[in-house]
Amino acid sequence: MDWVQNALNNFAASPYFWDIITFACLGIALTGVMAGVVWILGLPGRIAIARNHPDAEAVYLMGWVGFAAVVPWIQALIWAYKPTEKIDIRYFPAAEAEAEREALEKLSLYVYGKKGHRRRVELAEKKAREAQAAGAARPVTAPASQSTEASPGKTSASPTEVSQPAPDTASGTVDAEKKD
Repeated sequence: MDWVQNALNNFAASPYFWDIITFACLGIALTGVMAGVVWILGLPGRIAIARNHPDAEAVYLMGWVGFAAVVPWIQALIWAYKPTEKIDIRYFPAAEAEAEREALEKLSLYVYGKKGHRRRVELAEKKAREAQAAGAARPVTAPASQSTEASPGKTSASPTEVSQPAPDTASGTVDAEKKD
C-alpha cells in the first residue's frame, strides 16, 4: 500500500495537479448539464406517452425539435397535458383504439427501452382490464352506418353483426323479399 500512497503524493506534487482536477470537475459538470438538457427535451413526449395521448409521437418529436426555440417546446408540453379525443369516422372505434395502443407500445419501447416498456405494457393491460370491466356494465355499440359497411383496409363486420332476414315460420324458409 505504500506504493499507492507514494503515487498519490507524487500526483499531488505535480505542477498539473490543479489543472487536472479543474478539467475533471468541468467534465462532470458538462455531463450533468447535457443529461439535464436531454431529460428536459424528452419530457413532453414522455408525458404524452404516459397519458396515452393519441398524438404522442408528434408531441415527442415536437419536444425534441423545440430545442431551437423555447416556444415550440412549451407548446409541446401544453399539448402533452391537453386531453384530446381523436374521432375518426372512417374506422371502427375498437380498431382505432387498437392502432393507437400499438403505436404507443412501439414509441414507449423506443423511449423507455425494454425495462420501461414492460412496465408500460403492464399498466396498459391493467387499464384495459379496468376499462373492460367498466365496459361490461355499459356495452358500447357502433352507429348503424358503421355496423354494416366495411371500412377501407379493415375487415368487414361479422355475420352476427349484420341483421339477417327472419325465416318464415310457416314454411321454415327465408322469404326472398325479406332477403333483399
